[in-house]
Amino acid sequence: MSFPEALSRHCPRFQIAIELVGRRWNGVILLALARGATRYGELRDDVPGLSERLLAQRLRELEEAGVVAREVTPTTPVQIRYTLTESGAALVEAMRPLMAWADQWAALPADQSAT
Repeated sequence: MSFPEALSRHCPRFQIAIELVGRRWNGVILLALARGATRYGELRDDVPGLSERLLAQRLRELEEAGVVAREVTPTTPVQIRYTLTESGAALVEAMRPLMAWADQWAALPADQSAT
């Protein structure tokens, strides 16, 4: 199969994946989950600058996409945990080359320093 054929065959799925990861905050939420954050408060603390409303919205979207699972434990108070699904863990692995590229090539705004 030639490159143009492969590109046209995979392009719609590739575009879906890129839009999922590239949507503002989704990538860092996935990385926070990969680092072990599971509770809403942990995720909120791990992603500075993200509002609670937007965090809730993005978690719902990631759950609908099948990359994040939400588990409710009926205790008092109710406990909710978020984890990566198998698909989500595979997506984080696929993000690693992009993170390596960003470390080498992506420029930060002048008012931010690399960490």
